[in-house]
Amino acid sequence: MVAYQEFVSLSQSLDSEERGSAAHLSALAYLNHVGPADEHAALYAALIGFLDDPSVKVRAALAYGLLHSSDAPRPVMLALLQDSAVIARAVLQYSPVLIDADLIGLVKTLDAAMLLSIGQRSRISTRLAAALIARQDHHLTLRLLRRPDVAIGAALLTSLAQAHGDDAGMRGALLARHELTASTRLLLVHKVSDALRQTRIVKGALSQDRLGRVLRDSGDTALSAIGEREAGKANPDYVSELVLSDRLNTRVLLHAVVTGHVMFFADCLAELAQAPRSKVFALLESGSRSALNALLARCGLGEGVRNLVARLVMHARASDLADDAGARHYVVTALTEELIAEHEGVIPEELEEAFAYLSEQNIVLARKAARGVVSAFAVEAKSPMAVALDAPEQRLALPAA
Repeated sequence: MVAYQEFVSLSQSLDSEERGSAAHLSALAYLNHVGPADEHAALYAALIGFLDDPSVKVRAALAYGLLHSSDAPRPVMLALLQDSAVIARAVLQYSPVLIDADLIGLVKTLDAAMLLSIGQRSRISTRLAAALIARQDHHLTLRLLRRPDVAIGAALLTSLAQAHGDDAGMRGALLARHELTASTRLLLVHKVSDALRQTRIVKGALSQDRLGRVLRDSGDTALSAIGEREAGKANPDYVSELVLSDRLNTRVLLHAVVTGHVMFFADCLAELAQAPRSKVFALLESGSRSALNALLARCGLGEGVRNLVARLVMHARASDLADDAGARHYVVTALTEELIAEHEGVIPEELEEAFAYLSEQNIVLARKAARGVVSAFAVEAKSPMAVALDAPEQRLALPAA
């Protein structure tokens, strides 16, 4: 407990450290005061008096005492906000007294260091985050994107993806945001694909044709995987945008079924046929071959493609295409052989795209299935395989030096 005379002595001392102690004590006494109102008013007046102290140490001690309290007087905190940079940055970062109206007005004029202090506040509203991002400071924007507790509007994330999607760090931070719309996520996936295509180490590892096939297959998988997640949310906007942008084709439909993204596949058919989603699900699950063909005809698919997709659906009913690479390989192989046998090796022009897709997938899935078989065999094998060496051991004869 500090006596009043001792407090007066400290506050009038020539030593700035002693006056700083008095300022800090005044702040703590004001925040914890439970006595008469006139005492509280006197403490408030003391705080105001310390604002005019010529020493930055004293004013910093005052700020430190009030910094983290929501009961600190607003006039004092706003005055400290106009103080030296070290004090102002601390107030901007920590003081809960400041509200969005205070901060948003300042954001337009503050320098990078001050903006960073605001960006490090424990709570940042959507409006404040948008104002900070509007300053177009790359480092600050990246910090905000990497904070999952800061809500950022989907429209702003889309504009950031369009403007900065070519930057790897920005892409990663954007893709980690749960508010990102499906179409924006797909846009970033395409930018990742383009970046990989131009990366020297990737171009050197694969031939141009194979790299194109790998990236195209990965892009199709990403497109259908995003669609599967949106279908789980019962959100038809993603599929509608794909249809409007003419990105929904036979290859995408086949890939959705082959990869086990059946909910996305059903949403695509429902959108193309303008049919209820529940009815499409029922037909895919247990509908007859003729009913499936009728649905696919409403989707605008040609006769050959309709028959192929209907066969694929029939195979998918009896197989686990979502998790079993061996089942996928079997289905794709069966469809390929059926096409070759039915058309006697002369694939119609209408089915060339589908047949090319099935041929690509046959190779990819054969490799995946083979890796699964080999790994399973390695786990279950009781003893190592013995390889007989009938030929006598041959030794190299080195010429004399």
